[in-house]
Amino acid sequence: MNSSNPLLHRLDQLNRIGVGLSRERNINRLLEDILLAAKGITGADGGTLYRMDDSGSHLRFEIMHTNSLGLALGGTTGKRIDLPDLPLRNAAGEPNLNLVAAYAALKEETVNIADAYDEAGFDFSGTRRFDAQTGYRSRSFLTVPMKNHEEQVIGVLQLINATNLLTGEVTRFSAEDQHLVESLASQAAIALTNRQLIDQLEQLFESFIGLINLAIDEKSHYTGGHCQRVPVLTMLLAEAVNATREGPLADFHMSEKDRYELKIAGLLHDCGKVTTPVHVVDKATKLETLFDRIHLIDTRYEVLKRDAEIRLLRAQLASGEAFDTAAEHALAQQLAASTAELDAERDFLRRINTGGEAMREEDQQQVRDIAAGRRWRDPTGEEQSALSEDEVANLSIRAGTLNAEEREIINHHIVATIRMLEQLPWPKHLRKVPEYAGGHHERMDGKGYPKGLTREQMSVQARIMGIADIFEALTARDRPYKPGLKLSKAMEIMANFARGGHIDPDLFAVFVQQEVYLQYAQTHLASEQIDPVDNAALLAAIN
Repeated sequence: MNSSNPLLHRLDQLNRIGVGLSRERNINRLLEDILLAAKGITGADGGTLYRMDDSGSHLRFEIMHTNSLGLALGGTTGKRIDLPDLPLRNAAGEPNLNLVAAYAALKEETVNIADAYDEAGFDFSGTRRFDAQTGYRSRSFLTVPMKNHEEQVIGVLQLINATNLLTGEVTRFSAEDQHLVESLASQAAIALTNRQLIDQLEQLFESFIGLINLAIDEKSHYTGGHCQRVPVLTMLLAEAVNATREGPLADFHMSEKDRYELKIAGLLHDCGKVTTPVHVVDKATKLETLFDRIHLIDTRYEVLKRDAEIRLLRAQLASGEAFDTAAEHALAQQLAASTAELDAERDFLRRINTGGEAMREEDQQQVRDIAAGRRWRDPTGEEQSALSEDEVANLSIRAGTLNAEEREIINHHIVATIRMLEQLPWPKHLRKVPEYAGGHHERMDGKGYPKGLTREQMSVQARIMGIADIFEALTARDRPYKPGLKLSKAMEIMANFARGGHIDPDLFAVFVQQEVYLQYAQTHLASEQIDPVDNAALLAAIN
């Protein structure tokens, strides 16, 4: 539209560049875009972008580009710039005004040099060495400080060798070039500052999340690792689903914002555990409260054994001289039998106290039989059952170590998580965090908690997190109540869950086909847990 008027065309180009810079999220790409844009609107052959370091004492090389040399360093190239930072002051603390980039930063002034080899006011010895090594001829320089909205210099933009587009001849940078680059530098500095502020806020936010997880970790080291591992596994599965191009999940796609939203949800998915009592979270055995009450039962059985021994000694004393060897031997055998029976009962109670995947009905009945038939005298002298009602209830827990009341307390953490997250004023790109984080205990068949949602009522992201949460729990090595399962066993259980309406079968199929479980295992599981998994059998089991 403005091609007939070069100046208007360049102004239009500058405006479009400014819009593009304001949208860029990647710092390295943003820095590169700034330099390339400056080179583009001035026809410069080369250029360097410096950033002020955190101390404000040095300029750091960030991007270097020279067209005629085919040189591209820093930014998105992945190639490091192996040059030392430029000090703004010398060893004596005096300003380094002989370095043109340092001068522009310190004086906050643009420096426009027609020919570096004829310029007496600055030290271009480094430039001459570069030219000697490469065969280049650095001539015209335009060095512009980049100032943010607070008028602080955050970097320096330096262009080299303005080139006449018609003749290819190196010329000096015009006043028009200078004004355009100064305008670009101003826009670029604001865009860069905004991006840095956003990044810093995101880092601060993630650090705050880290503090919450640290608080959970300090309460219970059994859950701190879980809070870190579930997001990792969540993102591995999400990326695998995102890459799927066939099947029912082919239409699922994530942008960078979607990824960040899911990552934050993963990090916060168990934040409600800060409200969960430690003795419930850490309940390693069925009888544990603030301590493991199996030791109380141990003591009672020791009392019962001593009572049996006391009865023997009393019988001996009561018999006097009439107590013969045969009678003594019979009593001794009776004592040995009683002691063996008591030891067997105590060993049984110790064993079942550890919990497990499923307690047998006959073991539950044996607990009830012991409670009904075994009596002891408490410190007041009253005869009591060897097991209280509460102990019977806990020892009879069918799976795991939590009774119904404790499981309700544990389950409440997801309600607390949702309440906590819904209180936050989430920005638009993070508004689904409460839904993703709050849905990882729901089931596809509507039998989950806290809302009893069905598969159709849940987002793909929430369903992904549900799989990640379960798989991490099955394989975790730091649980107090069970060892981490081997991959084959964990995947077998997951397949049963997929078949039984607990987890999403389509997502689980991707989990299997893309071997997401193996990617995770190779980093987060012990070598002895990683055994062969039959993917074909797992997929057949859910189809």
